Amino acid sequence: MTLPIGRILLGLGFSAALLGATLPALSQTTAAPADAVAMGVPDGLPDQATAEIGKIYLAASFDAWQQRCVKKEDGADPCQLYQLLKDDKGNPVSEISFFSLPEGSKAAMGASVLAPLETLLTANLRIGVDAGTPKVYPFSYCTVNGCVAKVGFTAEDVSAMEAGTEAVLTMVPAAAPDKTVVVKIALKGFTAGHKALADAAAKLKK
Repeated sequence: MTLPIGRILLGLGFSAALLGATLPALSQTTAAPADAVAMGVPDGLPDQATAEIGKIYLAASFDAWQQRCVKKEDGADPCQLYQLLKDDKGNPVSEISFFSLPEGSKAAMGASVLAPLETLLTANLRIGVDAGTPKVYPFSYCTVNGCVAKVGFTAEDVSAMEAGTEAVLTMVPAAAPDKTVVVKIALKGFTAGHKALADAAAKLKK
């Protein structure tokens, strides 16, 4: 059974107020994890010129996506392609951050997805593009801010997202395992953002 995200969140208690308290807490991160920059950084980010060393800045925007980077002293700034996912009322629900992978990796592109703490982890996470069959991805770990799934996308997956209109992310609430939370991921601007991310990664190799 699939219900609108707003009904699920309000009915189960992890409302917009909880998410609002959770997601900004991640903005305290100032250094990049090994596989992404950071999640939960609010809007109003500085640009590269005004950002402090070790802080996140907004490098570019591509419609629904933001290229966010961490400013390093040597100029080798790691970047991510970020989108805050909201319900149909504009409340923050989840986050997705794409990042480049080292050469020789099995996946073509990596991503971190942040889901609310009251997500049923054993039900996994599903992501599908337009009318395509969703793929299943396991959750990796949880923190006080939410549960994270580290996802590896194949070249075919990335091509589908570049050609698609929207992706659909589904997860199951722990308090209602017979229901499904559905969150849409806007793909407008993804192609340009992916190219910018690849260009930024290529600069780090020089």
